[in-house]
Amino acid sequence: MNERRPETIGELRASGYRVRPVREEMRSNLIRKIRNRETLFPGVIGFEDTVLPYLENAILSGQDIIFLGERGQAKSRLIRQLVSLLDDAIPAIASCEINDNPFAPVCRGCLERVEKEGDAVAITWLTPDQRYGEKLATPDITIADLIGEIDPIKVAEGRYLSDEMTIHYGLVPRSNRGIFSINELPDLAERIQVGLLNIMEERDIQIRGYRVRLPLDVYVVASANPEDYTNRGRIITPLKDRYGAQIRTHYPRTVEDEIGIMEQEMYRAQEDGQDVFVPQYMKEIIAEITRLARRSPDVNQRSGVSVRASITDYESILANALRRSIRLNEKEVVPRISDLPYVLPAISGKIEFETLEEGREGQIIEKLIAGAVLAVFNRHFSLSDLDDVVASFKSGLVAEASDLASSQSYLPLLGRVQGLERAVGRLKVGEQPAAIASAVEFVLEGLHLNKRLNKDNASGRAQYRG
Repeated sequence: MNERRPETIGELRASGYRVRPVREEMRSNLIRKIRNRETLFPGVIGFEDTVLPYLENAILSGQDIIFLGERGQAKSRLIRQLVSLLDDAIPAIASCEINDNPFAPVCRGCLERVEKEGDAVAITWLTPDQRYGEKLATPDITIADLIGEIDPIKVAEGRYLSDEMTIHYGLVPRSNRGIFSINELPDLAERIQVGLLNIMEERDIQIRGYRVRLPLDVYVVASANPEDYTNRGRIITPLKDRYGAQIRTHYPRTVEDEIGIMEQEMYRAQEDGQDVFVPQYMKEIIAEITRLARRSPDVNQRSGVSVRASITDYESILANALRRSIRLNEKEVVPRISDLPYVLPAISGKIEFETLEEGREGQIIEKLIAGAVLAVFNRHFSLSDLDDVVASFKSGLVAEASDLASSQSYLPLLGRVQGLERAVGRLKVGEQPAAIASAVEFVLEGLHLNKRLNKDNASGRAQYRG
C-alpha cells in the first residue's frame, strides 16, 4: 500500500522532507543510476563512447547544455530523456503557476497565501513530465511566450497594472524547478536571446516595465545546428558564455549502429499470415545508401543526412515486399534488390542536393543505390569465388528479375547456373523461396556492378546476361 504523502506545508515540514535544487536532484539520480549499472538513455545508439560521457559530466557539474549537431542526430531524444533523472514526485504549492517551493515561495500570490494561511497551505506533487517544458525556436517567438506578459483579463478583474498579480508567466517560469528546452536556439531573435540572459544568470525579469525578482530553479538545455551556431553568428556571445557545456552529436559511425537505429525506429504493422524476413545484406545496403549520401559531393553536407533517411528507406522496401507478397499470394515477405528503386520517394525529401538541374536528383539517388549495393556485395563476396557463375552466363544463359516476379520463378536458376546455389548458401538466408529469390538478385546485381554481367532494363524487368 502506498504511503500517504503530505498534503499541506505543515505536514511536509513535519515529515522532514528536504527540497533539493533541480541540478542537485539530477546529479544525485545520475550517480545512483551509474552505481546500479542502469541504462541511462535507452534507445540512444552509437553515443556510448562519444556523446554520453560528456553529457554525464555536464550533469554531474550542474552545467546547462547545448547539443550541437545536424538534423536527425537524436538531440531532442537526449534532451527529453533528461526527465528520467528527475525525482518521481516533488512537492509544490497547489495552484501555483510556477511550481513554487513550499518552503521558499517566490511569486506574489504564494507569498500572500503563506502569509495568510501559514502551514495550512495545500501542496501538490509534481511528476517528472509536469516539470519539463519545451519550445521550438521560431522567429515569431516573443518575450511574452518565454517569460511573461500582462494578462488583460486579470486587469479587467479590477487589479492595477502595477500589481504583480496581473502577470501571466511564460514557458520558462512555468518550468521552474524543472527542465526547459529550446530546440534550434539560433532561430530565436537576438532581442529574445537577451531575455534569456537574465533567466540563466541574473534571475532579474522585466515584464512591461516591471522589475520582478524571481530566483528560478531551471535547468536550461538547447539544441542547435552547427552551421547556424558557428558560422552565422546567430547566437549572441553572452548567451553562448552562459551555457556550461557544448556537446557535439554525430551520425552513426558504423553500419551496425545505423542498422540498430533503423530496426528500433521503423514502423511495424502486424500482418496476419505474413512472415517478414530481411536478409542482413539488405539491411546493410539501406544503411550504406545513407552513409554514401553523407559523403557525396552532390548532397548538401551542411544540412546533413538524417538517420530518418535510413528508417524511411527501410520501411519503403519492406512495404514493396509486402505489396508483392499480397499480389502474388505468397506468405513470405522478403525485400529484394528490385525493391530498391522504391526508396526514391522516401529519401528524396530527406536530403538536399547541391544541383538544381531538372531530373538530376533521381540520377544521384540511383548512383547512391548502385554504390551501396556494390560496397555491400564486395564485403560478402570475392569475385574469384563466382567465376563459375559468370561462366554459366557467358555460355548464353539469361536470367530475368523483377519486383513482381514470383519467388518460385528464381528457384530453377540454382540448378541452371553453376555455383549460384553455393553463393546463395554463403548468404545464410535459409530455404524459403522468397529469401532465395532475394539472394539470387543480390548475387546477379553484384556481378553486374562489378562489370562481370551485362544488364538490360525494360518494362520494369531486368535481364542479366554474359
